[in-house]
Amino acid sequence: MRFLSRPLLLLLATLTTLALAIVSISGMALFPRLAHAQPASPTQHSTLPITTLTIGLYSVNAEVASREADRQQGLMHRTSLGPNDGMLFVFDENAQHCFWMKNTKLALSIAFIDESGIITDIAEMKPETTENHCPRRAGRYALEMNQGWFAAKGIKPGTAIRGLP
Repeated sequence: MRFLSRPLLLLLATLTTLALAIVSISGMALFPRLAHAQPASPTQHSTLPITTLTIGLYSVNAEVASREADRQQGLMHRTSLGPNDGMLFVFDENAQHCFWMKNTKLALSIAFIDESGIITDIAEMKPETTENHCPRRAGRYALEMNQGWFAAKGIKPGTAIRGLP
């Protein structure tokens, strides 16, 4: 059995520590999100693009859910929504798109919007329910806001929305 001398052991330990430090630092540089990664919680949400919509005299900051996965997630698990914040659902096809509130903790109002940007229907939706909310006519958009937002602003079917993508 052969033993290493003390200076050689110290050199080997130093090089190993240095190599591990380099791998650790380069890993953070290659994967910066992992450096401060936190486990996802149900209240966290993905960062979606935000657009400003104009409805009558009011401005709305709307997250845009245009991909299927984003539309399916919607506002599920959210615990709050700003007073003039909402989520705009953008569909590829003009159809009667229905919504439900499974895993959605917020009471919401939804405006169904046709291709030309006109609100066709507004529905009030209770949290944590699986009741379907469907428009009477085909549309390409839907805008979810805090419950009562449209009524409080006097916004009704027939109102135009500007700024739709």
